[in-house]
Amino acid sequence: MSRALPKYNKRRVVMIGGASAVVLSAAVIAGSALAGETHNTAQNATTKAAANTVNCPAVAPSLPAVPASAKAEVDRNLALLNTQIAEANKRLVDTVGQGGPNFVQNAILGPLKDKRVATVNRIATAIGRTAAKPQGLDALAPCTLNTAGGAAAGGTGAASAAPSAAATAQAGGAASGTGAATAAGTITCPDVASQLPAVPASAKAEVDRNLTLLNTQIAEANKRLVDTVGQGGPNFVQNAILGPLKDKRVSTIDRIAISIGRTAAKPQGLDALAACTLDK
Repeated sequence: MSRALPKYNKRRVVMIGGASAVVLSAAVIAGSALAGETHNTAQNATTKAAANTVNCPAVAPSLPAVPASAKAEVDRNLALLNTQIAEANKRLVDTVGQGGPNFVQNAILGPLKDKRVATVNRIATAIGRTAAKPQGLDALAPCTLNTAGGAAAGGTGAASAAPSAAATAQAGGAASGTGAATAAGTITCPDVASQLPAVPASAKAEVDRNLTLLNTQIAEANKRLVDTVGQGGPNFVQNAILGPLKDKRVSTIDRIAISIGRTAAKPQGLDALAACTLDK
């Protein structure tokens, strides 16, 4: 009896040790899972914060009265300015996490400025063929970056956003970051300025103010797109962003028409320009 007892006790010690190992392994696995979950959450937050939008000065409000002979060319180039901004916003989304701290300035904002300089100069030249050529429009060419946090930023903002995106990619979140950024998209709205008749001098200030407001509304909607990536169901963007944007644009466009209509023929059908679309 005295010899059997030590063997029994030894067997108990082994079993207890094995159970401890199982418990310890489970704790390690659970800890790893929680760490991974926290890491993924941080990656998603960082990626969302890295998506930005371009903010450019409106050109149309700064133009003088456009001669009839130049209107088609001016309208075409004003529409091109909007296209350039939309393309830059798409490139911002598509390249989240790429390059160094100066990537956005060198690869997006710089080339966008060059395109805008050329387009603005074509507008001035078109007007100058039959009227006084507008001066100083080049000052409207540079654009800035609206960060996801909402503050307007130039080169500094672009530089501070890029390392965060790069850090996310290095941590293994490049795939999820690309998905979140692509999901944001950009909002495209019909150009209103190009569809207006000649604006009476008495209405010009009010019309210009509301044209600027239309651009502000689009910028705010694009920012909301970025800030709400991943929120809501399949109809969230339509119900929470595009729908309210359309309502705002209807009111603003109506004010433009009323302003012109006080001293000239009131333009009809401008409400058709209120609805905007989402470009992925």
